[in-house]
Amino acid sequence: MRPLEGITVVTLEHAIAAPFATRQLADLGARVIKVERPGVGDFARGYDERVRGIASHFVWINRSKESLTLDVKHPEAQKALLKLITEEADVVVQNLAPGAAARLGLSYEALSAIKPEIIVCDISGYGADGPYRDKKAYDLLIQSESGFLSVTGTEDEPCKAGPSIADISAGMYAYTNILAALMQRQKTGRGQHLDISMLESLVEWTTYPLYYAFDGAAPPPRTGASHATIYPYGPFPAGDGKTVMFGLQNEREWAGFCAKVLLQPELAREERFSTNSRRSAARVELRQIIVDAFADLSAEQVVERLDAASIANAQVNDMHAVWDHPQLKARKRWRNIETSVGTVPALLPPGSWEEGDPRMDPVPTLGAHSAVILAELGYTAEQVAELKSAGVI
Repeated sequence: MRPLEGITVVTLEHAIAAPFATRQLADLGARVIKVERPGVGDFARGYDERVRGIASHFVWINRSKESLTLDVKHPEAQKALLKLITEEADVVVQNLAPGAAARLGLSYEALSAIKPEIIVCDISGYGADGPYRDKKAYDLLIQSESGFLSVTGTEDEPCKAGPSIADISAGMYAYTNILAALMQRQKTGRGQHLDISMLESLVEWTTYPLYYAFDGAAPPPRTGASHATIYPYGPFPAGDGKTVMFGLQNEREWAGFCAKVLLQPELAREERFSTNSRRSAARVELRQIIVDAFADLSAEQVVERLDAASIANAQVNDMHAVWDHPQLKARKRWRNIETSVGTVPALLPPGSWEEGDPRMDPVPTLGAHSAVILAELGYTAEQVAELKSAGVI
């Protein structure tokens, strides 16, 4: 039995943040009913066509869910949705436009008056109150607003993170808060309202640069793939033109690096490099020393020295290399999931399971479960057909 079997989640979601959160719940065994707009669905379905015609984003975060199409602005659809929530749902999740869920009667105040044990999780760009409450928010905009862009990129230009980390951070905080709310409900019998802000989530992830700039101090500089405050830590060229990525964390590693990698043990005793702060301040000079030491070595030879000195290092992989990563293969981290265009590989959720695997069911086609879900709520086949012909589902 998976941890969340018996828990039903009804979600009015689109894009990344809420779907990412609810897929984690589905992985743990929850039944996740995804409410989508008839004929269109979650607009993330149309982001791209990279997975044999299906959007890469959608395949990633929507497996194991049931798709129910409802025109939630239609009175009959609102009745069906309220019936579904009050009769079946333990958790309601939404990341609609600011205020939309409340206008549909789906606020925590409205739902808890009917069902006190309900947990309602609202995910938004800026939170339920404050001067930015009604402001639209997308991942890039939150990366900018949170200050993340100011410390990411090169000296000449800021750069966004490749993955949608503002959405992902909000999704993870929604997921963990929902788990905590379910545990709390076991003690009290009551649900609660969860207000998840993308801005607050990403600011939490950016708090080390905030403290670095505390009390008016200069913020960490943008240093590309290098670390802004730890050095050496980042990419360095080898003599064969390839790049080696490695990092040092402490003085013991620095001494080992000087002796066994650079073959210059005397560097470890030099005052100008005697602490991380001094090495970071002298990074231009130190980088040249490292590049010169690597000039006659291949990347493979550099890695051999790093490994011998127990210095952490990594390959600079592209996406194709990750699909074939030997560590993921050795640990059997890939499974096949079903889609409308056949099976595709999917990574097992991080973590280990002593008994069985996480739930990894098909990626739903739009409205695939509408008739079954409505039948569970007591709708006859004729009523379902009428709703379909009227464009309600």
